[in-house]
Amino acid sequence: MKYQHSKTESSEYLRRALPLMSNQDAGLHPISYAVWYEYVSGMNVALNAAADKLLTSQGKLSERDVIMLFERYVADVSEEAASTFAAGFQRILGDISHSTTAASDEAGAFGDTLQRLSDSGDMQRPEGIAELMQSAQSMRTSVSTLQNKLDDSRREIESLRVEVARAREASRTDGLTGLVNRKSFDEVLASCLADVSNPDASPCLLMCDIDHFKKINDTYGHVFGDKVIRAVANVIKENVKGRDTAARYGGEEFVILLPETSQQGAEVLAEQIRHAIERGRIKRGSQDETVARITLSLGVARYQPGEPPTRFIERADQALYAAKQGGRNRVNVAGV
Repeated sequence: MKYQHSKTESSEYLRRALPLMSNQDAGLHPISYAVWYEYVSGMNVALNAAADKLLTSQGKLSERDVIMLFERYVADVSEEAASTFAAGFQRILGDISHSTTAASDEAGAFGDTLQRLSDSGDMQRPEGIAELMQSAQSMRTSVSTLQNKLDDSRREIESLRVEVARAREASRTDGLTGLVNRKSFDEVLASCLADVSNPDASPCLLMCDIDHFKKINDTYGHVFGDKVIRAVANVIKENVKGRDTAARYGGEEFVILLPETSQQGAEVLAEQIRHAIERGRIKRGSQDETVARITLSLGVARYQPGEPPTRFIERADQALYAAKQGGRNRVNVAGV
């Protein structure tokens, strides 16, 4: 769980976040609350630095600024998940607002009663004391109700946060294989290449494609074809580690980013994966029938400093195409 704050801490962060939300040129919505909750808690150093920089230069944050901070430093969620989070949080804010207003009204009434009894000199009379105690009890009840509402709201907010995290993970993952999907991979690749500063430590890329996959589908059906894709994905998962990122890039095609692997190491890994696929056998359903062997062709490319991600991918894809043209079930290394 991301938020490990106690009831007292989270209540204090809520109290401190709401004024900050109100002081900006942005709506009082869940995205804004998520940004300012993490800001006041001090749990997100990068967010605080970015927000402070904007506040110093602009004085207030715009709607666009708040959304940018949320997307870049807090969460990356789908529009549907954000809408769900928004609806839930608007309900929570409404409940808190109602309870806060009630507590404020009771506090005001208690103050009025206290002032009236003091001015009239009835403070010491039994009926005055009884009225004061009744007013104090009403105020205590309202404050207690507010605290309970804050506790409930904290739990609901955490529940919503878990839902957003789950939605975020789902939006990054290919449903069939459990690997990273193409959109997420492109983001990881762009981030990786932006950090490349040492030409001698350039990342490598593997492009992989299941050989004769159309024939497999036509012969055994799409259900079995999906089984083949999952099996290949599992072999790839078993062979990637650390900062390596494997993704299903489309159909029967896979891609693997190796940020800290030399070209020679990438070739060794490619051969390791190719050989594991070649020697494996997949049975058809519950039958003992063994299908024709499944093979994989792979292209390997080493990043050339300064080239855009699209060119890096294109060279790996060209190497893959050459492996296909060269007879399939082989590894081919891209030129510069």
